[in-house]
Amino acid sequence: MKKIQVLLAEDQAMILGALAALLETAPDISVCARATNGREALQAIASARPDVLVTDIEMPEMTGLTLAAEVRARHPQIEVIILTTFARRGYLRRALEGGAKGYLLKDRPAAELAEAVRRVHGGQRVIDPELAAETWNSDPDPLTERERQILWRAGEGRSGAEIAAELHLSEGTVRNYLSEAISKLGAGNRIEAARIARQRGWL
Repeated sequence: MKKIQVLLAEDQAMILGALAALLETAPDISVCARATNGREALQAIASARPDVLVTDIEMPEMTGLTLAAEVRARHPQIEVIILTTFARRGYLRRALEGGAKGYLLKDRPAAELAEAVRRVHGGQRVIDPELAAETWNSDPDPLTERERQILWRAGEGRSGAEIAAELHLSEGTVRNYLSEAISKLGAGNRIEAARIARQRGWL
């Protein structure tokens, strides 16, 4: 029997090891690779050839939500499960729009993860039931992808010049995007805007 090949992406070493050990106890699942951020996970896909990617959301280099969208664009044959501590409707909405087929919370019983891998690999969708019921009644994300990229970096403490250099934009363009994001969120400054967006699952 060919085992389901799983790639794990999680930035906390202890949790990554625990997840791998848990999944390896399943007779039909094998962990083919581990990554500590989204960029590592993308690089590992070519050699590991996973069937399913299980990823956290908040990781350095690239978030799990961005990773899910990249995987859908580059490797549509790989199914994605988001495994997170964040029960935020905005995150779930973005995960589904980004192509993820599963969204589970880390406080669920451990056995549910292996079953979710099987179901997603079989073409089903697996969503935390309570969160799914609430999601489509939540406010839509008002930010564009570019506004989100810039606001996330601003919330991490990067200056306008640093953001401009990283994204190959002018400082004036960065200021305009930030101003628009701050206005949409009704915030007083970039830090408050980032906090609001993070709370609502839009970053």
